[in-house]
Amino acid sequence: MADERILITGSSGRVGTLLRPLLARPGRVLRLFDLQPPRVLPGTGAEEVVLGSVEDLDALVAAMRDVHAVLHLGGQSHEASAEEVLRVNAYGTYCLLEAARRTGVTRVLLGSSNHVAGFHSLSEQPGEVPGDIEARPDTLYGWSKVAVESAGRLFHDRFGLDVICLRIGQCFAAPRGPRGLAMWLSPDDCARLVEAAISVPEPGFRQVWGISRNTRRWLSLDEGEAIGYYPEDDAEEYAEKIVAESGEPDMVADPALNRIGGAWCDRPLGAAG
Repeated sequence: MADERILITGSSGRVGTLLRPLLARPGRVLRLFDLQPPRVLPGTGAEEVVLGSVEDLDALVAAMRDVHAVLHLGGQSHEASAEEVLRVNAYGTYCLLEAARRTGVTRVLLGSSNHVAGFHSLSEQPGEVPGDIEARPDTLYGWSKVAVESAGRLFHDRFGLDVICLRIGQCFAAPRGPRGLAMWLSPDDCARLVEAAISVPEPGFRQVWGISRNTRRWLSLDEGEAIGYYPEDDAEEYAEKIVAESGEPDMVADPALNRIGGAWCDRPLGAAG
């Protein structure tokens, strides 16, 4: 039986580096695609390295050979100029999806962001915010991720690709600050989300929050559970330390916590960082 091969773009970035050992499986090969060679990590399985840019359609077509699914994490991960975020994120995602279409790869996981919906607030919602809520980007970066999702929708509707947009909250080894108590996605849960998105039969087009089972969450897990994602970790494990450092968070009154995008909603557009 042939190995299952998963292409990971942006594999040298933070999330890609966290995921590599967690996605290792017997009979699976991770093909790592990035501008920079990945670090050598303990606990990884079979890996192949391909250097290239997400803006290079020909390089992506070549990297798709014998691939079963794609996890697209490549791109600009912070606020930057409109030219940069649209070139790298929007055009780069077009190249990724077009390469998948040309090579017959039908399962694509798009690394999206909570910042596609940054201006939605807790005070506006009668309950948990659904994973497919309409876009309200908080930055040019968030706007570019809306374009990423929109491209995924186009390639699903026109060409039948199965596309799942992973609207990642805050993916670090531990939650960062009070906002992390609601928005954290543990590395283990991130791997669970990817496994679910790879294996669910015929998902069509989906938008799913990438968060853990946080006690203080206000983003819905329903859309994730519909594809088989059942997170196990909870940022509350870190609450005592975070509260001791920052005080008890007020998710309703504090605008940095009340809005999905947090303080990004007040960041000057195009400001690097």
